[in-house]
Amino acid sequence: MVASKIVIAFDLYGTLLSTESIAHELAKLYGEQQAKTLAALWRQYQLEYTWRINCMGQYRPFSEITHSALKHALAEHALDISERDANDLMKAYDRLHAFPEVSPALNLLREKSDLVDVYVFSNGTDAMVGNSIKSSPDLGPHADLFQSLVTVENVKAYKPDQRVYAHLIKQVDRERSKEDVWVVSANPFDIAGARAAGLNAAFIDRPGKGWIDRLDETSRPTIVASGVEEAVKTILSTTNSS
Repeated sequence: MVASKIVIAFDLYGTLLSTESIAHELAKLYGEQQAKTLAALWRQYQLEYTWRINCMGQYRPFSEITHSALKHALAEHALDISERDANDLMKAYDRLHAFPEVSPALNLLREKSDLVDVYVFSNGTDAMVGNSIKSSPDLGPHADLFQSLVTVENVKAYKPDQRVYAHLIKQVDRERSKEDVWVVSANPFDIAGARAAGLNAAFIDRPGKGWIDRLDETSRPTIVASGVEEAVKTILSTTNSS
């Protein structure tokens, strides 16, 4: 009996693509000094909005949430923005840069395509995720590597809602072998959601702080890695040794 391939499902924003790189666009409007702070705050409210709307049993597309979070971040600093500039910033999400170790990791996975099926697993809409991958100067050349783009659009809920992970399992056809699915993410809430669903999870710990989440010990990641390339190598070595 031929063993099935393992599945690696990468979170997109904050894991493969750096949302901090949007600071370059913000700097054009608000200067270098405020750009990094605004970029971090924009990301903070983008995520907070998804959790709030989940708790309220509602859904709005990620693109709308991202647009609203931008307005919130700016308002906190008493800054205004025209709709034209806001739309231009949203379009910049289609041109985010990948973290530097992402391309080597994807090149390695291309070499191991007989062992691994690769997916993107994101809170974004189908259109937003597709555009972000194709138009990213770093990720675009690897677009053909991904078997599919799995988003929450049909589920109409956000990570870490368990319906989202059930949707992933169904989309990658691993209902009977959840242990073959790895979620790779730099977001602790995504790791916790994946582990609660019975999946393996690789936490990308770029700051080097380790796993410091203390909500539930059962939500600890399967592995902790300093970057995507290290995570891929560890997953492959774990799979080869099993």
